[in-house]
Order: sequence, then C-alpha cells, then structure tokens
Amino acid sequence: MREIALTKKVEDTAFKMNADFIGIADAACFEDPEYTGNKPQDAMAEVQSVIILGVGVPRGAFETLPAGRAEYTNTLMAATATLRIVAFQIAKLIEKEGYKATIVPTEGSEFGYWYADRETLKANLSIKYAAYHAGLGNFGINHLLITKDFGPRIRMTAILTDAPLEKEEKGTLPPFINEKCSKCTKCIEVCPAGAISLDGKIDRQKCAQYMFNVLGGLRCGLCIKVCPQ
Repeated sequence: MREIALTKKVEDTAFKMNADFIGIADAACFEDPEYTGNKPQDAMAEVQSVIILGVGVPRGAFETLPAGRAEYTNTLMAATATLRIVAFQIAKLIEKEGYKATIVPTEGSEFGYWYADRETLKANLSIKYAAYHAGLGNFGINHLLITKDFGPRIRMTAILTDAPLEKEEKGTLPPFINEKCSKCTKCIEVCPAGAISLDGKIDRQKCAQYMFNVLGGLRCGLCIKVCPQ
C-alpha cells in the first residue's frame, strides 16, 4: 500500500538524519473533548497525520545544572536546530509524493514566548499530546513526556500533513499519566519557582517568569535533571 511505503520512507529519512525516535499520531486525536488546547486542524483543515520527531538530549547537559545553565540552554537549542533540519527534509519528501506538509513550532519554546499565546502560555498545539497518541511515552507530574529510552531528556518537533500515514493503534497506548510519578515528588521539591503541585497542575506563569526574569532567558531544567526515569 502507498501509505505503508511512504511511512517507511519518512521513518528511514528521520533515522538517517540522526533523529532518535519518530511516531505518527492520527490528527483526529485532537478532537477528543478532553483536549482543550489548540488543534492541528486550525492550521491545516485537511490534516490526517501528525509526525513527531525527537532526539535525546545528552545527559551531561543536565548533570552540570544549575551551574551550567548556559551550556544546557545551548545544548537544547542545538537539538532544536537539528530537528528543524530533519523536519524540513521530511516535509519536502512528503510534498514530492503529492501531499502537503508543514512544520509545527517546537513546543512552546518553554511556554512559548516565541510562538504561543501570551496569556495562556500554551503552544500552537501540544506536541507532547500527539507524542502520547503516537505511543512514544506518557506524561509525568511535571507535564513532560516520559519516554522509554530517554525519560524526559528529549527535544521534539512535529509535522502536519494530509498524507494518510500508518498510525499507532489506540489499544496499545500506555496510561496517560506515568505510574511511577505517583510515588515520586522529586520534581516538585526541586522546582525553584514552586510551579509544580502534587495534584498534577503546573503554574506556567511562575515557570516562565523564573526562566525569563530570574535566569534572563536561560532554561532551568532542574525538574528534568532529578527525574529518575
């Protein structure tokens, strides 16, 4: 089938260009009434697939924190730049096959001062939500995606396309919230902004204000550093 062949081309290209993981979610998952964020359908009405591309971030970038925040931030930016190049080539590949493709802004730029709503600090759409529905991981209490191979130490981007690619089966998805988080409060305890609460809520304003006002735009990363997964 054409969709199987194109899916394999997309996956092979991603891995050849040094992506560490790739997943494909059905864009219809964003129509679930429990999802309250922005939807890919708002940007591309005929979207069928959301391709998630990711790389693992070197552990050394986290181990130097908090002293090495400049190095950590630079490492994250390098990961984002890598993903943009991979995504662009895949978008071009898809269009050569007769479909449309466009690249989603890297999620939030840590609550989205570049891309997201200034009031809610939500990104254009949740790449993490798409990644969950693509079977790549589930959510931690710190609202980060917890993956099997890299834990939360990842960077992701996504592509919207009207191409009918192979999707993850719904019945194979893990629980929405990672089970290990129920017995761990390390991210809550370490957060210097006090932005993470036991009930699973996160104060985006506190997090953003700490990074952009206290740290001057550098990224924090402490909740990722202490995560045992």
